[in-house]
Amino acid sequence: MRLTGYLLTAFIIGLVSLIGFSCMAILISGQKIVQLDQYVISFIQGFESPTLTSIMKFFTYVGSFPIVFGIFIIVAFILYFVLKHRSELLLFGTVVIGTPIINQVLKQFFHRVRPDLHRLIEIGGYSFPSGHAMNALAVYGILSFLLWRHIPSRLCRTTLIIISTIIVFMIGTSRIYLGVHYPSDIIGGYFASGFWLTISIYFFRRYKEKRNAREN
Repeated sequence: MRLTGYLLTAFIIGLVSLIGFSCMAILISGQKIVQLDQYVISFIQGFESPTLTSIMKFFTYVGSFPIVFGIFIIVAFILYFVLKHRSELLLFGTVVIGTPIINQVLKQFFHRVRPDLHRLIEIGGYSFPSGHAMNALAVYGILSFLLWRHIPSRLCRTTLIIISTIIVFMIGTSRIYLGVHYPSDIIGGYFASGFWLTISIYFFRRYKEKRNAREN
């Protein structure tokens, strides 16, 4: 895919994510998705078992601040000191640091109270959009983008995408299973993070395109 193809793809995904988040925000503000949210929560929690609860707590921990912060430190060190990819470090830092800031701004704007149906863990704060969902897509999404460009094998690239997708999906599902988020919180979080991630990549690629043009 040519560079212009990357830019077009990022722009389209960003636009779709923005429209998707806007639709979720409208549905939530109008209380038009409550019954569906409760149905999905009941369905997922219907599979409750000690083993599954342990698995879901594990994936919730994978999407928590300590893990995200640890990944950030390790990747930042590798990009800066080992690979000397300073511009990629700027992109990575912008996405990872910007995501929780955007999440808190959105939560303070919507003020949605967390579900109180059957909680398996206790947590405070507002519900929409899910911080875990946003962080998961942002962190594992940007990691996939950065690694993809340095992996020559199609099989390894496919494996990377599959593993990243499973992790992101399971982190989101774990929040529903544990009773601390509505499904619409998770979907809204994915859309919000998808917009931020793709727009960041879009401007990064435009910057790289202009720099390459000047050098040539």
